[in-house]
Amino acid sequence: MVLFCLGDVAVLEQRCVALVGARQSTGAGRKMAESMAAGLVVRGCTVVSGLAVGIDAAAHQGALTESGGKTVAVLGSGFAHLYPKQNRGLAKAIISSGGLLVSEYPPNTAPRPYQFPERNRLISGLSEMTVLVEAGTKSGSLITARLALEQGRDLCALPGPALSPRSAGCHRMIRQGAALVTCVEEVGEEMGLPEPAATS
Repeated sequence: MVLFCLGDVAVLEQRCVALVGARQSTGAGRKMAESMAAGLVVRGCTVVSGLAVGIDAAAHQGALTESGGKTVAVLGSGFAHLYPKQNRGLAKAIISSGGLLVSEYPPNTAPRPYQFPERNRLISGLSEMTVLVEAGTKSGSLITARLALEQGRDLCALPGPALSPRSAGCHRMIRQGAALVTCVEEVGEEMGLPEPAATS
C-alpha cells in the first residue's frame, strides 16, 4: 500500500539494475558484484539491492566507489531498525551519497525473517533487470530471480565453478532461461547500454 523512502527518490528515474546474491558469498563473488556495480554506475544506471551481508553489500559498496554513484537499498525492516547492524554505516553512506533507502514497513518495524522474502519483490520490481551473482539452491536471492521473471523483468546470472554449491542456483536459473553473463559489458549488451566515454 505504501513505500517509505529515505533519501533521493529521483534516483529511481535512472535505469535500475538489481544485483543480488548469497549472504555466504565467496571473495570472488563479492569482487565481481563490486566491479559490476561500479561498471553499471558509469553507464548511467542505479544499482538496487537488499543491504544484506555478502553480495548485496558488495553491490552497494561497488556503486559508491564511483564518483556520483547512486544505489538503492530495499529493507526488510523499518528505518529505525536497520538490519543487519554491521551494514548501518553502509546505509548512512548510501543516503549521504544521494542514494535511497526503501521499505514497505513503518519506521519502527523490527526485522522478522518472513519480511526479507517479502521485500524481494520490491527489489526486482524497481529494476528493469535482475543480475544473480552467486546463489545456492536455497538462497533467498533465487526468490528475487523468480519474482523478476513473474514481473516480466529481464534476468541474468553469472556462472561459477561447476561443482560450487554457491553457484548452483545461478546454474539452475541459466538452464531455465536466464541470460548468462560474465562481466558488466555483457550486462550492458543485454540492456542496450552505451559504452562509457573513455577518460584520458
